[in-house]
Amino acid sequence: MSTLGPAILKALQRVDAERALRDGNPALGQRVHALKLYQQRRFAHGYADLLADPRYGGAARFFLEELYGPRDYRERDAQFVRVVPALVRLFPEEVVRTVVALSELHALSESLDTAMALALAGEDVDAAAYVRAWQSTARAQDRERQIELTLEVGEALDAYTRNPWLRNSLRMMRGPARVAGLSELQHFLEAGFDTFRAMRGAASFLAMIGQRERALKDGLFAADTVACVTAASRSSDGPLGQLP
Repeated sequence: MSTLGPAILKALQRVDAERALRDGNPALGQRVHALKLYQQRRFAHGYADLLADPRYGGAARFFLEELYGPRDYRERDAQFVRVVPALVRLFPEEVVRTVVALSELHALSESLDTAMALALAGEDVDAAAYVRAWQSTARAQDRERQIELTLEVGEALDAYTRNPWLRNSLRMMRGPARVAGLSELQHFLEAGFDTFRAMRGAASFLAMIGQRERALKDGLFAADTVACVTAASRSSDGPLGQLP
């Protein structure tokens, strides 16, 4: 197995460690779930224009459902651990590298969610609590890395649309992927390919995601809580207006 396989396993082990921490503290687990729901609402609010756009709507919904939702990926991750050797052997290297980035994003997001949830007083998450939770982590660099990985996954999916050979390879992988227990990954890749292909070029879409998320990150970590929440209560003209 190449170095890509161990990288995926290492990321999934980090995810398991976060889950074990929450399993041992049900109240923490409930706060993490509430936080994930809030973050999904935040994305839907901040990207309402893209979600409603005929060109970008499909890709925005893909990000909302696959990368920002509260879905429990426990079963999928357990499958991945069992079949990483098959994944590395069966899928093209470009796809495996995307899975590495996706796994790292998954692990980093779970770590940040745990750190933020530890700062919450309860399950009621509003703009003020969200700002305080982010600031309590003091992990601005990790938030930047999270944005970079999100864009990396998006750029990879966009690149697939310009590679007919790779798309045909994905189609041919449906049967072997199902047999190997990789149906979840197959669904993610094909759904991502189809939504990005429908955009006819993702550069503008990904640039908007990067600009908005980085503006929000800078505002969250640079301003004091009062200023952040005041800005968040305004219209969506500014970056912090993305917070509902």
